[in-house]
Amino acid sequence: MITTLHRPLPRTLVLVGLMGAGKTAVGKRVAARLGLSFIDADHEIEAAAGCTIPDIFERYGEPAFRDLERRVIARLMHDPVQVLSTGGGAFMDPQTRAVVAEHGLSVWLKAELSVLAARTAKRSNRPLLRQGDPKAVLEGLMERRHPIYALADMTVESRDGPVEETVDRVLAAIDAHLAAEAAATETTHAPAGHTD
Repeated sequence: MITTLHRPLPRTLVLVGLMGAGKTAVGKRVAARLGLSFIDADHEIEAAAGCTIPDIFERYGEPAFRDLERRVIARLMHDPVQVLSTGGGAFMDPQTRAVVAEHGLSVWLKAELSVLAARTAKRSNRPLLRQGDPKAVLEGLMERRHPIYALADMTVESRDGPVEETVDRVLAAIDAHLAAEAAATETTHAPAGHTD
């Protein structure tokens, strides 16, 4: 079990992926292992709106929700380094992706359709899954969103099994990413060789 990183996390870790990928469960445990705060963007959005996400969708529509989501995430990205779980559609927004790229490190938690369907069947508070057969909706979301999620800094498989295994994979991916970043920086700043 990985309990810490070889380098301190320099920027906020942002978890992206479809509903049911485990962003909250994994994010809480990653934050605990790194001694950081965990923030759920959806909870922050509800606090800012003074109502639940299903209520926002129902009263004001998805565009209003996405606008609020964009503004809340932009604000959170300027807070001290933390672990941030985002809603499934957040990373689809180009402005949000740009803010995350500039101020954070993004991890796509990638899960198979069967895993997502099983996990989301346990909760009834997902407005997008009320728009038809949940499995078909998820399949459509995968087709549209996976190419965008693939733009994240890292991709980690979120499989069936203990959450701690996914947490270990996330921490290993972060370690490898930070090592590669450090190596690239050292190469860029290395003094030029002398020729005689």
